[in-house]
Amino acid sequence: MKLILQKGTLWRKVLDATAAATEGGSLHPIPTRLEHVEEGGVRFIVRVLTGRPRKYEESSRDGNPFLPYDESLFVGELTDTHVCLLNKFNVVEHHLLAVTREFEDQEDYLTVRDFAAFLAGLAEFDCLAFYNGGVTAGASQPHRHLQFVALPMDPGGPAVPVEPLVAGSLPAQGQVGSSPSLPFRHALAPMDPAWIGDPLSGAHEALGRYHRMLCAAGMERGGSPARQRQSGPYNLLITRRWMLLVPRSAEFFNGASVNALGFAGALLVRHEDQLRDLKRRGPMTALRSVAFPREEGEA
Repeated sequence: MKLILQKGTLWRKVLDATAAATEGGSLHPIPTRLEHVEEGGVRFIVRVLTGRPRKYEESSRDGNPFLPYDESLFVGELTDTHVCLLNKFNVVEHHLLAVTREFEDQEDYLTVRDFAAFLAGLAEFDCLAFYNGGVTAGASQPHRHLQFVALPMDPGGPAVPVEPLVAGSLPAQGQVGSSPSLPFRHALAPMDPAWIGDPLSGAHEALGRYHRMLCAAGMERGGSPARQRQSGPYNLLITRRWMLLVPRSAEFFNGASVNALGFAGALLVRHEDQLRDLKRRGPMTALRSVAFPREEGEA
């Protein structure tokens, strides 16, 4: 593995690429309005579509948009295996993708190269890194793509809305545990700041912790088995402070697709009926319905 990105340059590259892509018409932001729904100690961000975004008109097209990728969306090279692109159909500003240079499947287990790219991004600016492991977990493309959104997600609350339920339940460094406040099966682990300081070395340690989290969440990935294909869909969320892994049972709640950002506390609905139903039933009900029940006796 090799880091290519010059340290301390990514955010400036993001701003410059965003300005150029906006001027050139390459970005197609998805129009939404913002609501908040509070439940279970979380101030959920709920975005409601206010128009028909071009993304849905193009979603049925064949082909791989990342091979080759659109040069007008290029931000920079992260590593010798991953490049950084702007998300063409962004709901929030400065939504980034780290895409493998060659095709790798979104439903294969993550590799040490993926974690080097994750850590390289986290080292550059405070962000939430996340991964949608498969269509059922909200992945829109089969080509391997990691994602980053800048923090705070909501200036009026915690940097990540779900953080109040996570920060107080972090296990000791090197351990994997869970939060008693999250009502679905998951695995929770602390991040080691040293990994971010040295992404290439840290990637090996982070990969090992990811394997243990998969095993703890019932996804049968302990040690280093040879099988590449993941045993089921899941979402992975990573900040500079913690990692959260959630196995998935379904993609949709009442017609609204839920991806990793849902488990961070940010949901997207298509219309007012979905918003009313989400408020009536509660965002935690939505998350429980697309995940798995907690194991009996789990803390």
